[in-house]
Amino acid sequence: YRDLPITNYPGRLSVSGFIDTHIHFPQTEMIACYGEQLLEWLSTYTFPTERKFADRNYAAKIASIFLDELLRNGTTTALVFTTVFPQSTDAFFEKAQQRNLRMIAGKVMMDRHAPDFLIDTAESSYIETKQLIEKWHKCDRLLYAVTPRFAVTSSPEQLSNVCKLLTEFPDLYLHTHLSENVKEVAYVAEVFPESAGYLDVYDQAGLVGERSVFAHGVQLTDQEFGRLSEAKAAIAFCPTSNMFLGSGLFKIEKAKSQETPVKVGLGTDVGAGTSFSILKTTCAAYQVAQLRSQKLSPFKALFLATLGGAIALCLEDKLGNFEVGKEADFVVLNLRSTPIMALRNKPFDLENPLTLSEISDQLFATLIMGDDRAIAATYIMGELVHQK
Repeated sequence: YRDLPITNYPGRLSVSGFIDTHIHFPQTEMIACYGEQLLEWLSTYTFPTERKFADRNYAAKIASIFLDELLRNGTTTALVFTTVFPQSTDAFFEKAQQRNLRMIAGKVMMDRHAPDFLIDTAESSYIETKQLIEKWHKCDRLLYAVTPRFAVTSSPEQLSNVCKLLTEFPDLYLHTHLSENVKEVAYVAEVFPESAGYLDVYDQAGLVGERSVFAHGVQLTDQEFGRLSEAKAAIAFCPTSNMFLGSGLFKIEKAKSQETPVKVGLGTDVGAGTSFSILKTTCAAYQVAQLRSQKLSPFKALFLATLGGAIALCLEDKLGNFEVGKEADFVVLNLRSTPIMALRNKPFDLENPLTLSEISDQLFATLIMGDDRAIAATYIMGELVHQK
């Protein structure tokens, strides 16, 4: 490769691109809305905002802003909620395709217990979703996730159609919410009195499998952790969102236990989450671990942000590290991107390299103090797409 041009980043750290395993692109404009917990927050802020995405041009505008913000924060792959409107999903995929991104997304399926202006039907959601799958799944680097919003907003008929789609297209993802909030769990029990619990609603519908990604899982029972482990399903751990909405602290010790290990990736959950930055999200994950008397080492935190997310999305053969043959999505970190970080982290170069212990120390400081300013450059398939 002697003829290839070389780009040097002295004193920088290159890592695999960050992976966000749960985020809502229509909620970009409503990040940091005040004062509610989950169910009230949905009614007050989220549903009125998502109504705007019936306008395809508006959806395309926000999709561009959203994707550029991800890249600015070093996120190169995400599992994304769109809205109930299929045109919003088309707009999202088109903008992601233009940027050659590895993105997974899906139209929200929601046929009850929501405003009339956001409701589809079991039949229409099946037809529209199938059309989107046939158009976008495996188109370039794009993948499709069948996306019922959460158990309460889907009828048994709609959940049955979700299972039908997953059976017809076995390499799709299932992406939904699970056990985020105490009131939400009680609401599910009220709507599905015959179920043994929140996860059981999905399980009875045939939706719990290796390619299922469940956002939050804050209120999961020990039995539910066991079932997720058995099914090899994944949880998107969304610490900034869980604290912002007062949902609780994810039981990280259960997910990493030897008895019931569960695949875990990090999710920003914007707009309930407070930042697009996976660095800020790892900081919050560390704080949750501390509050639950658990250790989250710097390298384990980086794992959650990269290869752990890839494993959660069954993409570890393509993403997550620099193994030969994987897709070249990566980030260059500036560990001294602010005055206080420059004071905290000593400079280094080829003549004065860091030891592994020093790398761990500086990485930890960056995970705790870093944000979009620490992203010196973002590369997609080896091409520079963002640079400070």
